[in-house]
Amino acid sequence: MNDGSLSRLDVLRFLERVQARDLARTRRWIADEERREVERQRGLAARAPDPDWLIERGLSGRTAVYIHKGGCYMVGSRSNGVELDQALRALAEGIAPCPHCRPDNALGFFD
Repeated sequence: MNDGSLSRLDVLRFLERVQARDLARTRRWIADEERREVERQRGLAARAPDPDWLIERGLSGRTAVYIHKGGCYMVGSRSNGVELDQALRALAEGIAPCPHCRPDNALGFFD
């Protein structure tokens, strides 16, 4: 690489410029990631809390198939949050409790 026209000092200064650019780029990446994290945290804080009870509907969207506790990992995408009295009424009407989160036990509902 060194054909004699570049001194060791010239090479070191070139390396310094390259590293300064790399450091500036890394600092931009860090700043971008910090902005994304702030936005993510802001979004989490602004999100409505999970409902305490959910009714999951079948494929038709009309028939209720399960009652879930809020936060159940088995809840399907066709579900909506309901109040305590609606969850109790659904159980009383024979809608099945989720076998994973057992909302009937949490609600003190026993057939």
